[in-house]
Amino acid sequence: MRSIIVITKDDSAVQTIQSCLTSRSLLAQAEDIESAIAILQKKRYDFVFIDLEILSQSAVNNEFKETFLPFWAMYPTLEIVVMCTQESLREAVRAVKAGANTYLTYPINPEEFKLIMDSIYDYKIMESELDYLREQFWQADALNLIQTKSSAMQKVYAKIRAVAPTKTIVLLIGETGTGKGVLANLIHQHSSRREKQFIPVHCGAIPDTLLESELFGHEKGSFTGADRRKLGKFEIANEGTIFLDEIGTITPSAQIKLLQILQDQTFQRVGGEITLKTDVRIIAATNSDLEKMCEEGLFRKDLYYRLNVFPIEIPPLQKRKEDIPYLANVILEKMNKMHLKQIRGIHPHVIEVFNNYDWPGNIRELENLIERAYILESTSTLIPDNFPNELFESESPSTVIPDHSTGTLSEIREKAIAEIEINYLKNLLGDNRGRINDSAAAAGISTRQLHKLMIKYGIRKEDFKT
Repeated sequence: MRSIIVITKDDSAVQTIQSCLTSRSLLAQAEDIESAIAILQKKRYDFVFIDLEILSQSAVNNEFKETFLPFWAMYPTLEIVVMCTQESLREAVRAVKAGANTYLTYPINPEEFKLIMDSIYDYKIMESELDYLREQFWQADALNLIQTKSSAMQKVYAKIRAVAPTKTIVLLIGETGTGKGVLANLIHQHSSRREKQFIPVHCGAIPDTLLESELFGHEKGSFTGADRRKLGKFEIANEGTIFLDEIGTITPSAQIKLLQILQDQTFQRVGGEITLKTDVRIIAATNSDLEKMCEEGLFRKDLYYRLNVFPIEIPPLQKRKEDIPYLANVILEKMNKMHLKQIRGIHPHVIEVFNNYDWPGNIRELENLIERAYILESTSTLIPDNFPNELFESESPSTVIPDHSTGTLSEIREKAIAEIEINYLKNLLGDNRGRINDSAAAAGISTRQLHKLMIKYGIRKEDFKT
């Protein structure tokens, strides 16, 4: 059964599409993007056909990708088709480059519509077969984790899929907060050692004087306070996996001992004389440039070469912003499982700000912000009021006129004014929880004028009520 949402005010286009569908197909019409999203929140659809003019009106700074993100956040596999006139083909091509599947020209030709639907279905079948083969590798509880629209992250997961079943040493490289620990655990869970221990060690959090004792253990009396024998992490992790986070912080003497383990899988406890063997897989992680540290004499070159057998570079959140809406919803679901609240969504303005923020703290910062807002929230939606003001300071001023490269001066002026009015009205309605009287008074206009503007731009007061 094919299910389609058509976002257009052209009833004849909807009727033509309806005539091409079977009685078992499902068709819904929406006159604006907000209404379409409301429909999708109630029921899943496979396709969205959207009028290019409506798409352009909703695009912030003429960026179509930002408009597509709310759809993909709900259903990552949703297919988007743009409907346009012959004169606006150039803009339609831009929309396809931003992520739409293809475009369909007015007036809608039934044969062309059927051809597009068949080609998309053929491609989806082929893609689903490939996905099925890939997903046979992943455990069920990992399928949510590996969902991504970022090509960089798809490459990361492909590397993990390739290296996880082996014994190879893995070096995870990425900024703090990018999820290196989560990915290390993912590698372990998909290895032949999954039934054994996964021992994480944050090397940077252990004092230098205790690091060797933590990693390799110590004998009784080997130093002041050593009143009994202690097993080290390498001994405990035997036949399992040890994850050495922030590997660049370990001391020179610990580097030598680690090199010995990498070379012949042997080590000695601090103060001990017996050589012990360990069968352990090592996954290391760093946010430092180890190669540069080698050049500066801060890290052993021979150890670096041993660790750098299979490096995986993890992109920062700033480089995978297309995943932010999805990650935010995953974190929100996690919060709902941990607490008694049932918060259903995140305010569109918050998602818009998330997409414009630089995220120096990466996914960890995103999780912390959502957790804080979750604790403060008393409604069913995370609203802007419960997020730090500093987050919204990263927004571009709404009075800046966007750069439109094509069109007459009159057309450029009209588009710029429309974008300024849309941003202003959305912020105003958000501040006033969708209350028309209060919003109109704050704007210095009548409620009738406000209603006309909301209809013009497809803005619904329901989207801003708590």
